[in-house]
Amino acid sequence: MLDCIIRGGTVIDGTGSPGILADVAIHSGRIASLGKPGSLGESRRSIDATGLVVAPGFIDAHTHYDAQVMWDPGLTPSSLHGVTTVLGGNCGFTIAPVNASSADYVMRMLACVEAMPVAALEEALEFRWNTFGEWLGELEGRVALNVGFSVGHSTVRRMVMGEDWRRAASEAEISAMAKEVDAALRAGALGFSSSWGDVHSDHQGNPVPSRFASREELIALATVLRGRTGTMLEFIPGNQPVFRDTSVELMADMSAASGRPLNWNAITVGTGVDWASNQARMAIADRAAARGGRVTGLTLPLPQPIWLDINSLAFNGLPGWPEVTSLPHDERQRALADPTVRAKLAKGVVGNEGRSFYNFTAMLVDTVHEAHLKPLEGRALGDIAAERGCSALEAFLDTVVADKARARFVTGNCGDDAESWKQRAKIWNDPRVLVGGSDAGAHVDVFACYGFFTDFIGPNVRDRKLISLEDAVHKITDMPARFFGLKERGRLVPGWHADITVFDPATVCTNKVQMRADMPAGQSRLYADATGMAHVLVNGVEITTNGRLTGNMPGTVLRSGRDTVDNG
Repeated sequence: MLDCIIRGGTVIDGTGSPGILADVAIHSGRIASLGKPGSLGESRRSIDATGLVVAPGFIDAHTHYDAQVMWDPGLTPSSLHGVTTVLGGNCGFTIAPVNASSADYVMRMLACVEAMPVAALEEALEFRWNTFGEWLGELEGRVALNVGFSVGHSTVRRMVMGEDWRRAASEAEISAMAKEVDAALRAGALGFSSSWGDVHSDHQGNPVPSRFASREELIALATVLRGRTGTMLEFIPGNQPVFRDTSVELMADMSAASGRPLNWNAITVGTGVDWASNQARMAIADRAAARGGRVTGLTLPLPQPIWLDINSLAFNGLPGWPEVTSLPHDERQRALADPTVRAKLAKGVVGNEGRSFYNFTAMLVDTVHEAHLKPLEGRALGDIAAERGCSALEAFLDTVVADKARARFVTGNCGDDAESWKQRAKIWNDPRVLVGGSDAGAHVDVFACYGFFTDFIGPNVRDRKLISLEDAVHKITDMPARFFGLKERGRLVPGWHADITVFDPATVCTNKVQMRADMPAGQSRLYADATGMAHVLVNGVEITTNGRLTGNMPGTVLRSGRDTVDNG
């Protein structure tokens, strides 16, 4: 007898084909068959999908759930938005492999670079593992979603080079790093990730280890992937609107040397990157192809407000800022009030005002704690500055100092206008781009991109009519599955894994973003669940019902070779 039949829904199979009214039968974790309503016989369980859409589970191509999976096997709130597979280990930051001398550094680097509360990581990460394989073993049988991870360059480099990593690596050290990458791949790592990102600085204000790597080191480590079925590279080329030629050529040559696809994060609209720069970013794929590589950019499909405070990673991208923002609290407070330091910070902003997270004039005061500052909440710093006869940056710094570094701000211009939406649609439909890049699990008090899936298939289809529902589903299921070589996932096809979402196309959307104190050590994060997501199944087992976790743990720890196919 069949385990479950999802009855009477409109089946959108992920390929982009028109939806059809059909039943979907599930047996032993896989799709047994699709057929006309009422034609598939009996089952132990039935889900009524009348009036709903039945689609493949969504795939989140860029997350930082490496730490959160240790305390939240349901990977909320992604699972509540229809996500059934997440890929982590990005940007060169992973929590394995480690040794006794590197584990604490790795934890604090991750907390700083990916904006995770260090208190939460200190409580949750016991580092019972050393190797990448040992860490993956910790996850087996205790995850609700399918999870796959790459091995991170900065983590490997810090372990191999010890405390002397702020330099070029020797040939022997590169060879030792290559052995660690190879061991991780043999244990099931989905690939190798690294970063030359300008804002990636550690908790001590230093560039992260991978930023000291030479081109030769990166090519050597990428080459370890050659011949590895279903693996990939991920790289962060920088934080500027137009990337340096050296970074673009490096990505192409890493891909060519490995024979594997490379993805980078992210192409955005509304963050101060103009259309010409985004066209240049998409053209990276063409430049890579000319050098024998395959390079694809991820794109966030929605406007994304960014919540900021003085600790935010974004400010590391401004010249002269990391040296100040990484100071101890009291010392930093004194520095931020010093006119000489302020002049240095102001100089670092010059030329960067077009980026939304550096546009202090448009930035809004979101939350303050001191009673006398409460009237500032909801107001633009530019308006406050005009009243005081100072610059918007000074109004920002005054508020930070007066609120004892607790003040939070939110970007005020995120590209929610007709022209920006038109540009986004062009990017979604460009074959050189994948829809993705949520950073879920990271920047927990900075932005809330994990919910883009429900808005992408909801308001973008229903209200803006910028894309068909079938095409929207295709872009977040089958397309990433094929790019990353995920075996028998991403489509509703008989014999394939039953990763399935059932949602109401008339109501599906992301709910309001709010702070929620549900992390270890009582730490808080930005959180939003979804409306209209009726059922989410992973490997044929329901993990959410009407927005609530079931407690089931049917997820697979995806391992390259076993759970991937060739994607070269």
